[in-house]
Amino acid sequence: MDLVKVSGIRKQEGDRVILEGISLVQKEFRRIALAGESGAGKTTLLKSIGGLVQPDAGEILYKGERVKGPLERLIPGHPGIAYLSQHFELRNNYRVEDLLQITNNLPEAEAAAIYELCRIRHLLQRKTDQVSGGERQRIGLARLLISSPGLLLLDEPFSNLDPIHKALLKEVIGDVGEKLKISCLLASHDPLDTLSWAEEIIVLKEGRIVQKGPPEEIYGRPVSEYVGALFGSYNLIRPEDLKQFIHLPGVAMNGNPLFIRPGNIKLTKRKGQENIAGEQALKGIVDRLLFFGNYYEAEVTAGGCRIRASVGDRSIHAGDIVYVSWPADAPWYGLNR
Repeated sequence: MDLVKVSGIRKQEGDRVILEGISLVQKEFRRIALAGESGAGKTTLLKSIGGLVQPDAGEILYKGERVKGPLERLIPGHPGIAYLSQHFELRNNYRVEDLLQITNNLPEAEAAAIYELCRIRHLLQRKTDQVSGGERQRIGLARLLISSPGLLLLDEPFSNLDPIHKALLKEVIGDVGEKLKISCLLASHDPLDTLSWAEEIIVLKEGRIVQKGPPEEIYGRPVSEYVGALFGSYNLIRPEDLKQFIHLPGVAMNGNPLFIRPGNIKLTKRKGQENIAGEQALKGIVDRLLFFGNYYEAEVTAGGCRIRASVGDRSIHAGDIVYVSWPADAPWYGLNR
């Protein structure tokens, strides 16, 4: 079932086009993430879907009925759609429990289950000025959930959160979708927020959709360097430099640059006097090693190019001679020129 259908949405503010020709479909219970740099239009699109921004053109349907904008409703917003802003604030001088009761229409047991799900049971007796930023986000989420929405719009929900509260909120959002059967549309600029959570990612640039598809495709087969850069480290070898790599698997001299992620590159060291490069690897030297917690990234000069490769342990050091290789299906040549 099509829960949301967006057709040809356009929004302009003064001379600036915020959204142009946006069309998408969200099936019920499907997890979709919006990605893009700041100013790409993610927030405006979410607010338009939630009935909080009036599009200049186009149509938005929720369960087959048109979503009215704020110019058409006395109280902006759609009763079946909940929007959680990245700048969500709680009213001062309230106990958390009293603030939640203002909008709660659920039986006590059902509301208590939501508070438990959002990990805020221990916060109910506190004043709103006695909770942290991460706790505020979870309280705000619970306040939306007790209105029993069918669609949850999450606008940069993890921004400005420390790693502990961010991990907890991610767990809560996962449980909300699974246990309450609420469809979610999430906007984030952090690849770690979207790649592991979404079933589909929609990438925006300057108010337009530039790519959409499953996370694996967006990550490994981006249509442009812009999309590739949004989702982490990458290597881009220019066509004129590819002749040095021609004997490696999957390398093609087709006039297009080669795109490959560091995780797809394998580095092997020389063992004694044995040169293991053969015809399937290229000799290089490690310039430096960068530590990222559970892995390293080695910066290697090979074939006259600087290449980044993920390394699982510290067996490789700066100054080592290494041999660069990759699987035949790892190189990607589909970037827009």
